[in-house]
Amino acid sequence: MHSKKTAKVSVKEQAAPAVSALQRSDLQLIALILAIKALLFLFAGQSYQVLQNDRIVGWRGWLEIWNRWDAFNYQQLAQYGYSATGEIAPLLVFYPLYPWIVRLFAVVTGDYLVSAFIVSGLASIATAILLKRLVELDYSKELAERAVWFLIIFPTSYFLHIGYTESFFLMLVLSCVLAARKGRWMLVGLFGALSCLTRPNGLVLIPALVVEAAHQYWTTRRWQWQWLWIAAVGLGFAGYLLLNKQVTGDFFAFSPIMREHFSKSLASPWTGIQSTFAAMNRPPSEGEMIGVQELLFIVLGFACTVVSWIKLRPVYSVWMTGNWLLLVCVTFVLSVPRYTLTMFPIFILFSMLAARRIWMAVITVWSILYLSLFASLFVWGHWAF
Repeated sequence: MHSKKTAKVSVKEQAAPAVSALQRSDLQLIALILAIKALLFLFAGQSYQVLQNDRIVGWRGWLEIWNRWDAFNYQQLAQYGYSATGEIAPLLVFYPLYPWIVRLFAVVTGDYLVSAFIVSGLASIATAILLKRLVELDYSKELAERAVWFLIIFPTSYFLHIGYTESFFLMLVLSCVLAARKGRWMLVGLFGALSCLTRPNGLVLIPALVVEAAHQYWTTRRWQWQWLWIAAVGLGFAGYLLLNKQVTGDFFAFSPIMREHFSKSLASPWTGIQSTFAAMNRPPSEGEMIGVQELLFIVLGFACTVVSWIKLRPVYSVWMTGNWLLLVCVTFVLSVPRYTLTMFPIFILFSMLAARRIWMAVITVWSILYLSLFASLFVWGHWAF
């Protein structure tokens, strides 16, 4: 009788949605994220006014100081769409789902800048909750909460709140992995495909999910045909290729654009890493950001990738490895500190290390100090990843 009851509960758990209803602790987490978001925006805005000697005008001005670099490009795509000619043609290298969602919200708000902040803001909250739920599958509630803490204070975590794809992409990736862990493989295919329609590194989900399926088979010795939904992940990338074909007539039009306009093409890891050493010879304002900091985060990502193969579930290790290789296997390395945000198992490793108070203090102070520095540089208009 007991075994039948256990079986029913197990089936019910397998059928549960990947994202369950909000819990009391989730509401506390949302309050924490909103508080940190408000403090970050206040600090960056005040530093802008003091150091730029320029007063921010109106509530919209507090958003406009963040509308730089790729944020502006995504809003252009949301407003005007893709084109094979003109100034907007190089933006074909940006994947379409995020600007499409921003455009959808703009139908309601009538403001693409505000819509971008709303999309990223909501996604940042969902990302934090999803990371907490995912980590709690293997570890304690306290460790999961520390992992989220390190995510939201990470030196480049300001990208989670502004018009960039980081929070939206992480939300989809975490939803995909969480669905895989809960055996909801149709949702795995859906969230995985949407991830690939948002960022190119969504393709790393395919080997990561195959390894997760193999891990589940190893532990249960049962084959599940639902694992075939993993193949649907690639449909997102296929959609991006179709977009290239529709706009330019060439499925792979993005490749020459990436080489000609962004000086990037595939190369050996050493070629990419060597580019950071070369950048160190530039003036300090450039050499520090596109040389020293890029290299430091490459080293951080590599170290955490190696440790992940020892400490974490294989799906996380494959995700870390694939993403790190994509960061360095290019002719010119750029934006590694920002892209490191998507290597979310790093925050699990940080949380493990922070079980000791000394490391909790060290990682927290390092994160907040550099978050303040990078966010300030970004709103001042300097390159900050």
